[in-house]
Amino acid sequence: MSTAGRRLRSIPAVLVAALLLLVLLPVWLPLAALVDALRGKFRLPAARLLLFGLCWTWLETIGIVVSFWLWATRRAWNLQAHYRLQRWWAANLMRSLQFTTGFRVEATEARCLTPGPAIMLCRHASLADSLLSAWVVTSVVRMNPRYVLKRELMLDPCLDIVGNRLPNHFLDRDAADSSVELDALRTLSMNMAPDEIAIIFPEGTRATPAKRERALEKLRERDPQRAARLEGLRHVLPPRPAGSAALVDGHGAADVVFAWHVGFDGLDNFGAILRHLERTPRPVQFHARRVARVAVPSGEAFTQWLDEQWALVDNDVAELLRTKGNQ
Repeated sequence: MSTAGRRLRSIPAVLVAALLLLVLLPVWLPLAALVDALRGKFRLPAARLLLFGLCWTWLETIGIVVSFWLWATRRAWNLQAHYRLQRWWAANLMRSLQFTTGFRVEATEARCLTPGPAIMLCRHASLADSLLSAWVVTSVVRMNPRYVLKRELMLDPCLDIVGNRLPNHFLDRDAADSSVELDALRTLSMNMAPDEIAIIFPEGTRATPAKRERALEKLRERDPQRAARLEGLRHVLPPRPAGSAALVDGHGAADVVFAWHVGFDGLDNFGAILRHLERTPRPVQFHARRVARVAVPSGEAFTQWLDEQWALVDNDVAELLRTKGNQ
């Protein structure tokens, strides 16, 4: 689909949804609360999730209007103006999430993301991971991110418009020639300033037990030695090394930061989110560990090193989940 065709569908859809959710608020909010109560869901998960939907559509609407105004005033390629818009969007979306769902985020280790340039490899476990990383990077440590995102996310009009004006790359995971995509990632991490960080989700998709088993099965057929290294993974997927290696290759001095969280685990679809909202939420804990560039190997050794580091992330997630379960 062309850019114009995609935006002619996504932008009106968000605007109409925002207006309908606002105008019909006196109808759907008590109705959703009543349905929740009749089902014995007294924390009102459906009503609260719809309230978050209302907040999201209006934040999207404001983002669309502001991005249009920047274009109309000939500032479509003013990076700092768009970074400020991105910071505002992520901060207010996180506030909306906290207000409507009760989630609270603790990011005590975020300082290891600074200074840049750095390359952050993030665990991917939920629908909220992109928001969490954007909020930590832009609001907590006040850095400017360069994202590697899947092309499907351009269905979100704010990500589509603002994300394509900023130095991000929307990855075509079905590309016939992967070398073109990898070259784009090397270019993405080049020339990063001290306030910039490149971000990728090495798993490529949200982790679930079924996806983990499928990924390991493919690895057993293609690379038995690597599959044996990763057989013990419990909470993450085997990382896809090519994209991470390309980012590292693109910048000769950037440190590597591994980032993971617990608290959003399993929230990979709206049904899981509703079930989670039925319980009293525990704090979402963001953790990170920085590796100096001199300790990061290159070439074929990078894959084995990444696997070993990713196994450490898996162990840390397991320990954090065990600790939270005992609280």
